[in-house]
Parts: sequence; C-alpha cells; structure tokens
Amino acid sequence: MSLVLYVHPFAMYCWKPLIALYERELPFTAKLVEDRAELAALWPPASIPVLIDGDTVVPESSAIVEYLDLRGGAPPLVPEDPAVAVLARAWDRVMDGYLTTPVQKIVGDALRPADDTDPFGVEQAHTTLDLAYATLEGQLSGHGQSCWFVGDGFTLADCSAALALHYADVLHALDRAAHPALGGYYDRLLARPSVARVIDEARPYRELFPLPWPAHVS
Repeated sequence: MSLVLYVHPFAMYCWKPLIALYERELPFTAKLVEDRAELAALWPPASIPVLIDGDTVVPESSAIVEYLDLRGGAPPLVPEDPAVAVLARAWDRVMDGYLTTPVQKIVGDALRPADDTDPFGVEQAHTTLDLAYATLEGQLSGHGQSCWFVGDGFTLADCSAALALHYADVLHALDRAAHPALGGYYDRLLARPSVARVIDEARPYRELFPLPWPAHVS
C-alpha cells in the first residue's frame, strides 16, 4: 500500500518528511491540505504533516522521519549507532526549538491585527536566532571537515536544519562572515538534491508569506 502524506509545500515542518521521502526515494501520494476537515477525521488535531500507511497514522515531522527509516533501501536518517542516534535526535530538537519556533513567532506576529502585536516577543525571537546561529557555529567549527551535522552521514538533524535555516535566513539573515562554518554547512544543505527539490516545490507559494521575501534567499 502506498504512503500518503498530508502536507503543504510551504509549511516548515512538512519539509522534514518530504526531505526524508526524497532521500529514501520512496513513492508516496502528497495530499495538499487547504481545508483540514478531511485530515481531522484521521488525526483530530488536523496538524500537518501526517503520514498515512494503510491503517497506521503517524503525526509529527520527526516521528514520520523515524517511521520512514523502517522502509529499507537507504541509510537510516536516525543512525543505527545508539550514541549517534541520540545526537541526531538532540540536534533535531535544537533546530526546532531555537530556530523554527522563533521563526514561527515572528511570522505569527505578522499575521496578528496591528493593535495586537507583540514587539517584545518578536525582539526575543530575533535574539534567540542570534543564539542559535552562534551555537550551531560553535558545534560545526569543532567538526573539522565533517560534511553533515552529526558525523559523516546525512541524518534527521540535517532534515531539520534545512527547513529551519532556510526560513530563519529569510527573517534574520545569516551573517556568513561571522558564522563561516554554519554558512558552509548551509550551502551544502542547499546543494543536497532532496533539499533543493523541496525548496523548488515551495517556491510557487511564497506569495503566502506575510513579510517581504529578501533578495538574498533564492
């Protein structure tokens, strides 16, 4: 039975399972979610992404990536080595908490009524993005010539970093002179075929973004 992914190409957390599906070259059907009533019948919170595999319903982006590892044919995105797997999961949480969450705060505030915005919260979100960039730079600087975030293999942490860094760079431009290791890593992510494909598929939906799209993010 084929996999069905309830998804929207422009939704940040949907990128994680999409990258995983493309990495593993797994056939699937993408169900574009615009009206969430159909999805709510399968998954009452109606949050995306959600993966359907026969009678199995798998919500939440990181869990979907782990579930897809059960399909053979490619190296697992959560490594088999338990110690490395812990690091991949940990940095996945860091990417979500310190990059994606403040991005959501900034975007969400732009969607609020003009008399109900939260300038202090937005300022805090930008401060968190600065902290995240510095933290990731420090981690990557200690990797030497390692290509990916956790060791030599592309993992869950990289799936998470791809979406997080892309949208963070839109709102809080990455200073590559100050963060050369992070800038180089981000360039490697952008060149990864699975990541490039997801970005291409999201590009037609950029008109939905409530803030100006910067020229430096292609």
